[in-house]
Amino acid sequence: MTATGMGRAPSNREEAEALDRSDPLAGMRDAFHMPEGLIYLDGNSLGPLAHNVRERVRDVVEREWGDGLIGSWNAAGWVDLPRRVGDKIARLIGAPEASVVAADSTSVNLFKVLAAAIALNPSRRVIVSERSNFPTDLYIAEGLAALAGQGHELRLVNDPADIPAVLDETVAAVMLTHVSYRTGLVHDMAATTRMAHDCGALAIWDLAHSAGAMPLDLTGADADFAIGCGYKYLNGGPGAPAFLYVAPRLQGRAVQPLSGWFGHAAPFRFDSSYQPADGIDRFLTGTPAVLSMSALDAALDLFETVDMAGLREKSVALCELFLARVEALCGEFDVTLVSPRDASVRGSQISFAHPGAYAVMQALIARGVIGDFRAPDILRFGFAPLYTRFVDAFDAAEILSEVLASGEWRRPEFGVRRAVT
Repeated sequence: MTATGMGRAPSNREEAEALDRSDPLAGMRDAFHMPEGLIYLDGNSLGPLAHNVRERVRDVVEREWGDGLIGSWNAAGWVDLPRRVGDKIARLIGAPEASVVAADSTSVNLFKVLAAAIALNPSRRVIVSERSNFPTDLYIAEGLAALAGQGHELRLVNDPADIPAVLDETVAAVMLTHVSYRTGLVHDMAATTRMAHDCGALAIWDLAHSAGAMPLDLTGADADFAIGCGYKYLNGGPGAPAFLYVAPRLQGRAVQPLSGWFGHAAPFRFDSSYQPADGIDRFLTGTPAVLSMSALDAALDLFETVDMAGLREKSVALCELFLARVEALCGEFDVTLVSPRDASVRGSQISFAHPGAYAVMQALIARGVIGDFRAPDILRFGFAPLYTRFVDAFDAAEILSEVLASGEWRRPEFGVRRAVT
């Protein structure tokens, strides 16, 4: 199956079912717990539970922790989890071994690598990003700039096309999310990194919406730093540890500010002064969260036999099917595409704007179609190729058209905002 070979979008459910029968990844769905009757298009916010993750966590709790107690730091290899999980992620993001560790949260890891980048460029004071970047990235950059003082600032552009114009000798780092959380727009990582390097800046990439959904090549792009989370397309569970990448050429010079004991050259020597570990381990901070790290470790095993090019091929085909059906069925209902129409610059999601987006999404959820809402007016649908079927994309578009045509989304209960939207 190819994105182009799929031909026209299926005009009936039987054609969508035929695509599922010929899908090389179809068997992967059985690896996950998928509630009956649910169409789950929110794996770009939280991946579902894999059966092997359930078993792994049970084993860690009952045997490794329950019976092994503190001895499991050695016997079960808990102490090695950050590097072991990092190496599994490295394969998915085009990074060499010993260049990725799993630790902490995306926000904390961004603070680490952004601080390291600024320290490597001490005569420069500007961090460049885009205004539509995920808010936590901007908040971390704002806070770090204020903490650093001495004229450090966050410089934002309104459009990615404006980035070249703001790159000059004052820029220390360019900080971007590879795939936009709102629209799914994909940045050209290699070209943007090259622009940053040409002006003497370092490039930092947030891979939260691309790791596990498409092929990545950090080495080929010559990226300096990258971060990402473990609970979206990597399916590590709610609040799963994040990861960070540091290019091997920088590991000996980069200094991160959160100098905790797991980043020490010899943590169990219990020195009173800090000496950073060699290589990527210096970007660790505190004791790893063993339960959640073990869940992520098990979830990553599902990618061992997955061809990432094939995964991307299915992702594009799913998105194209959904887009075609929604535009065919919902054009009269004030639904506007905000994702790129060109699949080559779009991640594994389709986003539409609608004036009543929050209520529409709540009505869809009540109908068993789980997507999400992003303020102020975005209906966002994520397509995780490991478990999403073509019939899911087909049926979701049909149900969206019914929700809009019937006006059921206008019911008062669907307009009540919850704490998590």
